[in-house]
Amino acid sequence: MPEAQSSRQDPRRWKKQPVRRTVSHICPPPRRPLTVADIRPGMENERLGVVRDSMFQNPLIVKAELGKPRERSCSLPGIDFNYGLYIRGLDGGVPEAIGHWNVFKQQPTCPHELTRNYIAMNRGAVKAGLVTARENFLYRQLNDKRISDQDDRHVKKELPSLPPNMTFGIRARPSTPFFDLLQHRYQQLWVQEQKATQKAIKLEKKHKVILGKLYETRSSQLRKYKPPVKLDALWHMPHFQKVCPHLDTFPTEADRQRAFKAHHEEHAVRQGTLRMGNYTHP
Repeated sequence: MPEAQSSRQDPRRWKKQPVRRTVSHICPPPRRPLTVADIRPGMENERLGVVRDSMFQNPLIVKAELGKPRERSCSLPGIDFNYGLYIRGLDGGVPEAIGHWNVFKQQPTCPHELTRNYIAMNRGAVKAGLVTARENFLYRQLNDKRISDQDDRHVKKELPSLPPNMTFGIRARPSTPFFDLLQHRYQQLWVQEQKATQKAIKLEKKHKVILGKLYETRSSQLRKYKPPVKLDALWHMPHFQKVCPHLDTFPTEADRQRAFKAHHEEHAVRQGTLRMGNYTHP
């Protein structure tokens, strides 16, 4: 009875214990390639005839089993194989770093070879009377002159003299001419340039010499000929023939005659009974 009472009073006994999952459960190892021994009747990769292990290593032939991941067609190394690059520690680790400090020792540099002073050697050879290539070669072997590092006059150029009030840097961009933009100044300049160009072209054509004489042909004469138009008087009712017009829209009589003359000239190419409509030609 005491044991039964203690079991009822202990609530941890009936609590669900957490399942400990290992690395193999979380990240299972990759599946190895299929072999002939793994094939069972009814499987997707069951074959007839001669079957070899190499057939199950071809990814184009191997089929995925129902409810299982696809088998890999490549063989993997053993369980003791470590993937990745193994770096061997040569610095001694943390104890070596705390114990002392490795100082980088500067490697000895090779002495810098001085540049040969060809100007001085050529000057000395000319003064000695040596002009051939063989004589110059032997003179340079005996009198080898070098340009010292201290004498940098031949290497470094003197800086040009600059005025004391000179300003260095990039010049600022000029301000945008807003007044010229608002007044369409650039458009006016462009129009003036176009007019000047057209005027120059017209003058060039005017002064161009026409070689030979042009003769009028029948086609050119017919093209310029205007057929005469017969003017028919307008019909008026007898009792309205002597009535003067009550409305006159022309300022003067000359304007009236000029308008009627232009109207009569266009009679031949206008439509309608009174020749007041659109033109007949396009």
